[in-house]
Amino acid sequence: MLNESIRFLDDRLYVDNVELGALGDQFGTPLYVYSLRRIAANYRAIAAAFAPLGAEIHFSAKSNGNLAVLETLVKEGAGIDAVSAGEAYRALRAGCAPAKIVFAGVGKTFAELQWAVEHGLGWFNVENELELEYLNRIASQTGTRIRAALRLNPDVTANTHPYIATGHGAAKFGLTADVVDAVLARRSSYPHVDITGLHLHIGSQLGDTQATGKAVDTAVAIAKQHDGITTLNVGGGLPLAYDPHSQLPSPHEFMDVLAQRAAGFQLLLEPGRSISGDAGVLLTTVLYVKHQGGQRIVIADGSMTELLRPALYGAKHAIVPVAARGESISPAQIVGPVCESSDVLGRDVPLPALAPGDLLAVLDAGAYGMVMASNYNARVRPAEIVIETDGSTVRVARRRETWDDLLLCEV
Repeated sequence: MLNESIRFLDDRLYVDNVELGALGDQFGTPLYVYSLRRIAANYRAIAAAFAPLGAEIHFSAKSNGNLAVLETLVKEGAGIDAVSAGEAYRALRAGCAPAKIVFAGVGKTFAELQWAVEHGLGWFNVENELELEYLNRIASQTGTRIRAALRLNPDVTANTHPYIATGHGAAKFGLTADVVDAVLARRSSYPHVDITGLHLHIGSQLGDTQATGKAVDTAVAIAKQHDGITTLNVGGGLPLAYDPHSQLPSPHEFMDVLAQRAAGFQLLLEPGRSISGDAGVLLTTVLYVKHQGGQRIVIADGSMTELLRPALYGAKHAIVPVAARGESISPAQIVGPVCESSDVLGRDVPLPALAPGDLLAVLDAGAYGMVMASNYNARVRPAEIVIETDGSTVRVARRRETWDDLLLCEV
């Protein structure tokens, strides 16, 4: 979806003050382009929405781990939510204070936990009882104290795609309410771990606030039965309108739900796509056009190896030509070169006549794009370009891989 940073001027698509077509010519395609100005603005808007509750905002690095993006948000005052030690390492490299990093994840290894404790990460979102034992042992050996939140699985089904729903009873995430109660009742078994918070995250791209309210009610009820639970981490899930006609709740509506239920608790939030999603585009070049099976098939150099979301769970992204035309519009299937039938970036996309060499922009690609990119079919991953917050300065934030890069780890 177009916005203040990504829009058409004189029938040409721009990211802030930079014409996308010129970037394609200069850096080649496929190419990710991010507006750091838009990312900063989205962060400020969310921080302002939850400011009345004194909430701390931690950007979810799994949505976009580019160092330039993380550095921009750290400078804005954001903390970082990391679901692996690798993401936490990137957060540290981006200048984030260890105390402002939340270490989450359903399957942290002992080595990851040890590294995180040694580097002073601020919060541990615990999802397994054995994980608590590991943390207590590491803290005892290192002479440190650890601040932890138990991740509650509230057995709530969110209004979202089943692949990104994480709070229902059959999900692999979190601890059931009875286990959380039992662990809190025997906190003395973990003398080196301060269990002072509850964490919940019921899914991404939440379609309403009802499930969030129900999950928070469950968490608050448990917290009030145990002294010392002062923090609620309500995760992320704030949605992004990939379809401009969709009716999705705003950050202020989520804030209202929390204000009604979580008074008196320190709140943490972990938004991701709502900050970076609409700040990025994937630029791709048309390679071939053919007509078969009653369809117009446009083969581009961008594919599921650059943007997996459409193939993974049928996600839909608007796709537009970087040079607008007034020609007749008809449906096109935008596909990539990968040897999989699921390698489709967009189905029945309304587009004008296209020819080899034309540039297309896949919009709202700033979240769960490059972080999911792969080298399948021995394809090199694309470059990432950022437009600095001044709106005009162009910088290569990550160079395009080469064939030699594909062999670097082989022995």
